[in-house]
Amino acid sequence: MNAFNPELAEKIRQGGIIAVLVIDDASKAAKLAETLLENGINAMELTLRTDSAVAALKEIRKNVPEMIAGCGTVLTPDQVKQVYDAGAAFAVAPGFNRRVVECALNLGLSYAPGIATPSDIEAAVELGCRLLKFFPAETSGGIKHLKSMAAPYQHLGLSFIPLGGLNAVNLKSYIECPLVGAVGGSWIAKRDAIAAEDWGTIAKNAAEAVAIVKSVRG
Repeated sequence: MNAFNPELAEKIRQGGIIAVLVIDDASKAAKLAETLLENGINAMELTLRTDSAVAALKEIRKNVPEMIAGCGTVLTPDQVKQVYDAGAAFAVAPGFNRRVVECALNLGLSYAPGIATPSDIEAAVELGCRLLKFFPAETSGGIKHLKSMAAPYQHLGLSFIPLGGLNAVNLKSYIECPLVGAVGGSWIAKRDAIAAEDWGTIAKNAAEAVAIVKSVRG
């Protein structure tokens, strides 16, 4: 049992970055996805922090189907069902909620819960989760904490997506770690930049992040 489709996880690992986004206007979603794709980012997480998130997901699925578009801040079983029905490729959350994981498993939706402690990891592993979101990464101790925390579970082949406090300065230290499948990048396309349709800045940030990943992974 694996709560996250292995083939999808590999595609995300190959890209190395998931752009984490807060969108207030769904009409901007397709252009945003196109800008990210053109600059090397193949996965994005639309956080359910605004009423436009699900509509934005539908726009991307319709107009930019090659983008791996998932949803974040998925906190309840009802939200799991909502994003599944809208065509989400995956879902993630900031924490671990057994009912939410079980709902995703029942639907066959790839799901990565958030973890910050060994107890979180063990609860997630029990339900078949092998790709885990490490959140909040920097304030929890950063890459040093992740390495220490994950050491007892290394034989299980777990992979982590750190998110929270990452940026172009510390990205390299995370992507160098073999525990890290991909990083969550909320700095790449900030909420105000999306609202202002500042595609130039978003393109620059995306290209810079991709270049860092390629410098490490080739």
